[in-house]
Amino acid sequence: MRKSFSATGLRWLWLVLVVIGVDFASKQWVMNNLALHETMPLMPFFNLFYAHNYGAAFSFLADKGGWQRWFFAGIAVAIVVALLVMMYRTAASQKLNNIAYALIIGGALGNLFDRAWHGFVVDFIDFYIGGWHFATFNIADCGICVGAALIVLEGFLTPSGKQTKQKGKA
Repeated sequence: MRKSFSATGLRWLWLVLVVIGVDFASKQWVMNNLALHETMPLMPFFNLFYAHNYGAAFSFLADKGGWQRWFFAGIAVAIVVALLVMMYRTAASQKLNNIAYALIIGGALGNLFDRAWHGFVVDFIDFYIGGWHFATFNIADCGICVGAALIVLEGFLTPSGKQTKQKGKA
């Protein structure tokens, strides 16, 4: 029996579009207003710094000659498909899970678009303390990290017995 769209977690797909839109707009602004490797100081601990990331988080595999572009694109597609299935199987009322899945999907698609279109991911958010800089990242990365944190948080907030009963509801 088919489930109603509004009864499943797919009801939260609008949030995917919000993440993709904000991510795309912010990256376009950076590419149009900053030169590559240019820094724009905003606060004593925060810069905009335009960078190209050919790898994954923390520039993992960035210097491997190009094959990693399609490897990470394949991983993103697999994660998006898996999370869409999970959203379909999850009741719309399980807000925290569905919001988390939507944030991760939006972030994965935002970075996937960059990889497919540019061959790299545009990063620009730079937090630092003194001479130490955290890895430069973007809005899509924020969606992925916040979504992952919400999944962990939900695991602590929902007793395992209650979670099992809710997942059985459609």
